[in-house]
Amino acid sequence: MRLLTVICLILASGCGMPSFLVTPVSNPRGLREETVQSGKGFFPSKIAIIEVEGLILNTRAGGILNPGENDVSLFVQQLEKAKSDPDVKAVVLRINSPGGTVSASDTLYQRVLKFREETRKPVIASAQDVAASGGYYISCAADQIVVQPTSVVGSIGVIFNTFDISGTLGMIGVRTEPIKSGPMKDMGSPFKPLGEDERAIMQGMVNEYYARFKEVVKTNRGLDEAKAAQVSDGRVFSGQRCVELGLADRTGFLEDAIALAKELGKAPNAEVVLYKRPYGYGGSIYARDAAPQPQAVINLNLPPSRAMLPTGFYYLWSPE
Repeated sequence: MRLLTVICLILASGCGMPSFLVTPVSNPRGLREETVQSGKGFFPSKIAIIEVEGLILNTRAGGILNPGENDVSLFVQQLEKAKSDPDVKAVVLRINSPGGTVSASDTLYQRVLKFREETRKPVIASAQDVAASGGYYISCAADQIVVQPTSVVGSIGVIFNTFDISGTLGMIGVRTEPIKSGPMKDMGSPFKPLGEDERAIMQGMVNEYYARFKEVVKTNRGLDEAKAAQVSDGRVFSGQRCVELGLADRTGFLEDAIALAKELGKAPNAEVVLYKRPYGYGGSIYARDAAPQPQAVINLNLPPSRAMLPTGFYYLWSPE
């Protein structure tokens, strides 16, 4: 009733109804280049920073109501953008990752090798806090690896996590009865103990992936068999120790990796760029987190939990 009275008063005064202008705002999903460090000159060359951050999974992450980016897909798109831009003279991989699945890690590794082969543009890997397991695997595809003295690097190896809850289920009167096409179809299931035949098959696959990892390190880092075996027992090293062992080329920070990229790319006056989605936050060479996108739903972001990782084979440093 009160609202109707207000409308009548507006009309009686000779004023029209208030109008509202709604202007649609486009939300393009393509990558946007953002300068995070200025260059010199009118048309400077570019050094592109591409990040390898967090768990390396070939799946979409993010909120329950607003799924985020597939990091493998984003990495490939960023690399393609750097490849197609003739002004990009070198790439810095900013790595802060404990690793991830075997296949996702290998995909990123192969993409970096292909980028170097097709473009002849130098790639520098810059280890931040952690460049372990799959994170280090990808680093091996770079021309040079720069690590901070206090970086955690290494964990060369493979892990397949499984668990057995059949005893717990039995205590509460629950029993599973899988109907399967073959005796190994439910191999690794948490609902039954792991049989010796199953363990042998799993161990064979772990050994195969481990041999692949060790060969990647051996080939790319120029290590002999003895040195490769010494550093490939799963342990991690400090950045300083990695340089002494030949797992990295030098110690330094991200700024040093960028300076090296400018040197190898013959682009001393280059600007430094990041590739972001619209509404993403750049701001500096260390920026990562994206600002919230305009949306009309609640965005509940949950941190990735390693306890909730899908079953599979991982190049992953997981001490907890």
